[in-house]
Order: sequence, then C-alpha cells, then structure tokens
Amino acid sequence: MFTRFWLVSVLYSTWWFLDRDTPSRGGRRCQIFQRLAIWRHLRDYFPVTLVKTADLDPRQNHVFGFHPHGILVAGAFVNFCTEATGFQLLFPGLTPYLLMLPLWFRVPFFRDYIMTGGLIPSDKDSAAYLLRREGGGNAVVIAVGGAPEALDARPGAFTVLIKNRKGFVKLAMEHGAALVPVFSFGENEVFDQVANPKGTWLRWIQERMQKVMGISLPLFHARGVFQYSFGLIPYRKPIFTVVGKPLRVERNEKPSAEEVVAMHEKYMEELCKLFEEHKAKYGVPEDKHLNFV
Repeated sequence: MFTRFWLVSVLYSTWWFLDRDTPSRGGRRCQIFQRLAIWRHLRDYFPVTLVKTADLDPRQNHVFGFHPHGILVAGAFVNFCTEATGFQLLFPGLTPYLLMLPLWFRVPFFRDYIMTGGLIPSDKDSAAYLLRREGGGNAVVIAVGGAPEALDARPGAFTVLIKNRKGFVKLAMEHGAALVPVFSFGENEVFDQVANPKGTWLRWIQERMQKVMGISLPLFHARGVFQYSFGLIPYRKPIFTVVGKPLRVERNEKPSAEEVVAMHEKYMEELCKLFEEHKAKYGVPEDKHLNFV
C-alpha cells in the first residue's frame, strides 16, 4: 500500500472484495489458458497420459476420487486443469474442476491464476455448488488423501489414505452424483522423499505443521536442471491417470452413517479392482497391492 504503486493495491483490493465469492461459485476457467502450448510441453516432459476405461454420461454430475495425491498432484493438474491430454475429447460434455486448499485462494493474483485452470476451493460449499447444477456435465475432482497422504509419497509406495475419508462419498450421495475412482500410476515416482516413518521426530513435526497450517511439507527432491543427481525438478517418469467406471449413486439428501459406510466400501472395492486390472500395464509388480490406511 505504501509505495508509488499504491493505486494498484487499492484497485486490486477492491476487485478482490467484489470477486470474493467467485472461487466458490465455479471459479473462472479460461479455455485459452488451458490450451497453452506450455502444458503440452509439461505433458511430454514426464509424459502424462489420460486413460479412459468407460463412457461418462454428460447429463449427470460426477465426483472423481483421485489417488494417490503424490507430492504435487502433477497428474491431476495436467489432466484436469489443462487440455494437454485431451480430457474434453475423451469425455465430451464434461467439465472437470480440481479442488485445492482454500488458503491458496486468499493469495493475491495467484488466486486469479489458478482459477483460470478450473481450480476451486476444497470445501463442501464449493463442490456442492457445482454438483447441484441442473443438467449435469460437471466433474468435481477430489484428491481424497489430501495433504497428509503426500507425506507417504515416494517411489514404489502404494499407500492410499482413505479408510476414514468418507466426506466425498457422502457429498456424492447427497447430490446423486456418480462416483468415479481414478488411479494415477506413476504419481509417486516423480520425486524422492526424505525418510519420515511414523514415530520419527521429522514425521511428528510434519504432522503438527499440517494440522496448524493445513498443508503438509514433505522434504522431497529429485533431479537438477543440468544434472540428474539432486535437485527439485521432478524425474521424467511416465504418469498414466486411469479413469475408472462410474458407480451409480442414488440421490439421498440425508444418508445415514450406515449407508455412507456401505457406499464407501463399495468405492474402495472398485478402486482396488481398477488398480489390480491395470497395474501390469504400467510396470507395477504382481506382488504389489494397494495399502488402505
């Protein structure tokens, strides 16, 4: 405020106030932004591939459960926030919205940037606004494991934080939205992480900071710009994001705890089935299975 550019601060603050509800009302996606050439280069760097296993009805709304979170949910961003992998060609009539921690929508200018990619706050009201729209065509993408799951993201890990995460299932039931399991093979392969098993001082500090700040702080590393031994640039490892078959969900505005648990168990079964059916194609050893925690 107290610089020669104070007028810019005043104008943006006014804009921010008038525009404060936009992130929770579907955001402000921009097709030009989503089709920029830079996203195709990002896709080809890993590369990232979006895999379709079934048709999704554009007349219905959907809740995508994305697994695993990984360090930076690279697969989710490339597939659902850009058109680099052809989401609209594979699923015509469907528009994806990736949920992100609400605190990032309080950062000046950055909030406007992330909204152009179709990102919205990861709170119930923001998701419900899209799921109750008549006519369908909306896909709310939720990284179910969230920030805590990132603390277990490392090459060869198949830990999925889901056992006590039933909110996304209840949300789908309340709005009659189809539940779609999504598993991103290779998501955990693009970064190494400093060892932080439960019970260590590092994990204790990370978990406490996550509870206070809402974000986890994994100590990750990969390659450098001009060398491959150490740095923060992700490894060039292929990511295959497989979109599974939709689970039909009957609308129930006030589902009981038992009904939510039953649907949650059915969802986990379908996620496990999706993983087992496709793991051999993407280099996962036969003896590796999902570990639900």
